[in-house]
Amino acid sequence: MHDARPSVDGSSRAITVRAPWIERASWALYDFANTIFSMNVATLYFSVWLIADLHASSTVFALGNGLSSLLVVVSVPVLGALSDARRRRKIWVVLFTVAACVACAMIGVLGQTTLPIAGAETLRGTSLPAGWTPGIGTFGWVLLAFVVANYAYQAAQPFYNAMMPELAPPEEQGRLSGIGTAVGYVGTIVGLILIFPFFSGAVPMLGAMPARVMDGLRAMVPFTSHAGRVSTFVPTAMLFLLFSLPLFFFCRDHDPVKEKVPVSFRRAFGDLWQTLRDTRRHPGVLPFILSSFLYQDAIGTITSFMALYAVKAMGFAQGTETTLFLVLTIPAILGSYIAGRLVDRYGARRTLLITIVCWIVLLLAMIAVPTQRAFWGVGLAVGLIFGGVPTAERPLLLSLVPSEEAGRFFSLMLLSSRAAAVAGPLIWALTVDHMEPTMGTGIAYRAAVITVVIMFALSLLLLRLVPSDSRLRALPAVG
Repeated sequence: MHDARPSVDGSSRAITVRAPWIERASWALYDFANTIFSMNVATLYFSVWLIADLHASSTVFALGNGLSSLLVVVSVPVLGALSDARRRRKIWVVLFTVAACVACAMIGVLGQTTLPIAGAETLRGTSLPAGWTPGIGTFGWVLLAFVVANYAYQAAQPFYNAMMPELAPPEEQGRLSGIGTAVGYVGTIVGLILIFPFFSGAVPMLGAMPARVMDGLRAMVPFTSHAGRVSTFVPTAMLFLLFSLPLFFFCRDHDPVKEKVPVSFRRAFGDLWQTLRDTRRHPGVLPFILSSFLYQDAIGTITSFMALYAVKAMGFAQGTETTLFLVLTIPAILGSYIAGRLVDRYGARRTLLITIVCWIVLLLAMIAVPTQRAFWGVGLAVGLIFGGVPTAERPLLLSLVPSEEAGRFFSLMLLSSRAAAVAGPLIWALTVDHMEPTMGTGIAYRAAVITVVIMFALSLLLLRLVPSDSRLRALPAVG
């Protein structure tokens, strides 16, 4: 048991008791669930399906990704205000998760009913229709489904993160955050293994599945009979929903406001500006939010395009990028747990600084390596540090603000990163689309990685302005 301790500004920053293990485990398992979506849709299959299989431009994907981020920017202030006013976070996680799952499934349904069954071409030796010259209008309904799915997935995150202060006392939040991130990477591995057969009829690193077994799986899961990347979206949605159910059933809001508190759209955006002004009362919040604006954009950009980088710049064969991501995720499990322990021992800020420095060094190494074998080595190191940012940033923000204001500041952090996410993938896409015709694919994609390195470097400079966790506990809030 842990007694609540008021902070120096008089607000309670600790829960009165540690939540039951079933709640903490169910909360962490949601990281398992949403990383299945994040890897299989946002990182691995959707962008490669559009660009490599259907010959869309990188800009088409970047526009869809940017639109979903803009929707987050517009809506989350209202939702965050509702969350904090009524102290109900779970309902928003549930609603957005269900919406993301339905929209994710619709990508697969629409992809097989409104577009050529691309993605199976490399498996069956067929090709796209003669004269196929797709534009953004070609992918209208599929892009809309992706926008809704990606928006709902992102919009659930601030409410999910804001549940953490009710689950563990401050001195254990780094560990809980690290466990959640590590469990999330286990989800990535499980998701990759379970979804890959729907793409290729094989199990990563083990080979082809018996035809009878594969036919049975395709009969159980609708819209998967054609193989290829287009057949991965429906089973991904099903797994996302399945592993979210423990949070739906076992987690709860511990101190909700029973009466309905009216929150207007206009007031919500007024509260957003008030939250921005309130950053002055909490030392370090503003540079941290600005740093998050950049490093989240950098991570989102490299995550969205890394599969394409492996295929286009490093020459990985179609389909082998799944094995690459599967292997690279394994060290992320250990790395996330280690990052959580480092947060509790040395502080969230120091852990975050080290992680970003490592990102910069490894991305430069990624540009420089000439062979696929060397790329594997860099990738394994990236996997080891990949969970450091989400593991450290949640406890760092919670150390900067009172727990009862966590929802609106997590929303502000999401807004900053989503606003930046409009720019990062678009800069990458424009760099590749502009340079590839004249400079070649390898140079174009390596130049795009440089833009990500610049974002990380700028975020590092801003993060150095954030006081360390230990100093913050001794500082009074600024009035």
